[in-house]
Amino acid sequence: METLTTHGVLFLVSMLAATVLPGSSEAALIALITREPHQAIAFTATATVGNTLGAIINWGLGRWLLICANQRWFPATPKQLQRASELFRRYGVWSLLFSWVPIVGDPLTVIAGVLNVPFAPFAVLTALGKLVRYVLLLGAWRAIVGF
Repeated sequence: METLTTHGVLFLVSMLAATVLPGSSEAALIALITREPHQAIAFTATATVGNTLGAIINWGLGRWLLICANQRWFPATPKQLQRASELFRRYGVWSLLFSWVPIVGDPLTVIAGVLNVPFAPFAVLTALGKLVRYVLLLGAWRAIVGF
């Protein structure tokens, strides 16, 4: 039961860390893997799914913001939306592989929603980028601790 609760907490921390709220899923993952190294792959999967869900929440928020784009309170001007659209087109949906990068990753997922990036490529590329980040983190942890 404790492992199930641990996975739930890691899932929640990872999900919230991927939204516009501050948080560090990497620290939580490493702490849990250090405590229970035999659960490393399962913890990595849990963090990936939670973090991806958080990004999907951001994408949905972006889609909702798009509906409100003509409101006075909308945080971006039409010119700013056009610039973001041009940048996104310049780098393409492949930039979503970097949605895990601190500071730029969370807004990138919101912008993807605002710019109507289709859900399937959004979800696949975002999940893949987040998985690769956690796998590299796991590899670095294993190299350091010699597990």
